[in-house]
Amino acid sequence: MLRRPLIERYRDRLPVTEKTPVVSLLEGSTPLVPLKGPPEARERGVQLFAKYEGLNPTASFKDRGMTLAVSKAVEEGAQAVAAASTGNTSASAAAYAARAGIKAIVVLPAGYVALGKLAQTLVHGARIIQIEGNFDAALGIVRALTERYPVALVNSINPYRLEGQKTIAFEVVEDLGGPPDFHALPVGNAGNITAHWKGYRELLAEGRVTQAPRMLGFQAEGAAPIVKGHPVEKPETVATAIRIGNPASWKRALAARDESGGAIEAVSDDEILAAWRYLASEEGLFVEPASAASLAGVWRWLKSGRIPEGSRVVLTLTGHGLKDPGTAEREVKLPEPVPAEVEAVAAAAGLL
Repeated sequence: MLRRPLIERYRDRLPVTEKTPVVSLLEGSTPLVPLKGPPEARERGVQLFAKYEGLNPTASFKDRGMTLAVSKAVEEGAQAVAAASTGNTSASAAAYAARAGIKAIVVLPAGYVALGKLAQTLVHGARIIQIEGNFDAALGIVRALTERYPVALVNSINPYRLEGQKTIAFEVVEDLGGPPDFHALPVGNAGNITAHWKGYRELLAEGRVTQAPRMLGFQAEGAAPIVKGHPVEKPETVATAIRIGNPASWKRALAARDESGGAIEAVSDDEILAAWRYLASEEGLFVEPASAASLAGVWRWLKSGRIPEGSRVVLTLTGHGLKDPGTAEREVKLPEPVPAEVEAVAAAAGLL
């Protein structure tokens, strides 16, 4: 059976009409993978599940919101879409704009974007402009650009983006047969935690679930404005997708935290990389570093006993590891060559 576009799957819960053109690459329907879990989870009977968003068409969760944002932009007569980006948004915007036959304009903070993501954007034909400034400066420029020209802004402050991204909650509940106890995810510009919570709130209002999960958001220590309580002028972290110093959805992320009884905390780059290695080597899931922030945070909660025994915890893994091959190149080294002999290979493989 052919997969259906996300908009068609959830048409009755999205702001579309019969006149809305559906610009789709068959996004969504990503797997909810049961994890073996680290010892701290197994010992407490905690079930971990990974919502593997890296299997979307452009390899990140951004496609869920972009299908709707670009579809509505075309419906409203936009000649182009524009986005500020640290990588994933630019790739998604470029792909969906190409699909729609319109121009994509991407404003990037120079030196702050993983090349794997930038390559996608270039190949899809976007017009890329690098600026001498950070993400927040790029977003300010894009806002001004879309106010003056017939261009639609498709960053997560676009309400249609959040409408599309809320469908993660719908799919999680469908796959689990009910809501998890906790739902953890990375927090950068904070649109995703906002969208997740919107989805769960709608399910509550519709009576489809009787309770919602506690939302756990995790920022990197070097880019943790929400945790610190003030913007970070020069955010720094190995997790480039969440290297943002002044999140556009800051207040809504706080609302998601408070209304769900959850938390937003910071994890170190060392914790992120440890979780990144674990997911790849123990669970078979290769993700970009920002994705691993969700497990890094949950791991800390498990070690401190803050997750009750028998809980079900969903981790949103936001992007595929091939989005940021540079991290793998830095963190994993090829071994030295051995002689072309069976015994030498067997010894190197640990078989002797």
